[in-house]
Amino acid sequence: MTKENKSGSRTLLMSVLMSSPGPIVVGLGLLMGKSSTQLADFVRRSAELLAIIMAFVVYRMTNKEGQSEDHIRKARLERFSNLFVGTVMCLSGASMLLIALFAPSTEKGNVIPGLTIAILGVIANTLFWRKYTKLSRQGGNAILAVQARLYRAKSLVDTCVTIALLTVALFPRSAAAIWLDIGGSVVVSVYLIWCGIKTIREQKTAP
Repeated sequence: MTKENKSGSRTLLMSVLMSSPGPIVVGLGLLMGKSSTQLADFVRRSAELLAIIMAFVVYRMTNKEGQSEDHIRKARLERFSNLFVGTVMCLSGASMLLIALFAPSTEKGNVIPGLTIAILGVIANTLFWRKYTKLSRQGGNAILAVQARLYRAKSLVDTCVTIALLTVALFPRSAAAIWLDIGGSVVVSVYLIWCGIKTIREQKTAP
């Protein structure tokens, strides 16, 4: 395994480890709060964790040390992984959109757990976005390129979630909190669906 491949494998493993607590913490937060943005964020983080685990497994399979180079098999596995990531983006975005539009506008409760994870997510996902972009440019790996897009989406989404949940936390009974809570979910879902469709189209047209 080359130096670039080892770095990519370590980065993907770190992605899995750092993404794992997110769904748990946000899920526990749902026991105390009823924010549609927080519920949508739980769905998104759970789906994205599956996509990141898939990317890690496939990357390890296609970059094993001492493995004979089978370009056709490698390309097929990478395409499968990236199609899975794109599909997850679309499904999680669609789920979030349904939750945002049809969740009841009741008392939002405690959104601090979701807000804390979102703020940490902005920082961590931005760093991973930059790291994957650098690795993708160095090695030209398709999986790392799609992970760079995923983490760009994750960092922008967490920014939207942070703004929405911060408003809910500071002004829980205000009209701004209600509309930003719903609006934050809609913006997040539409962006995820767009990124997912773009990823799927690229994989289907890839040689």
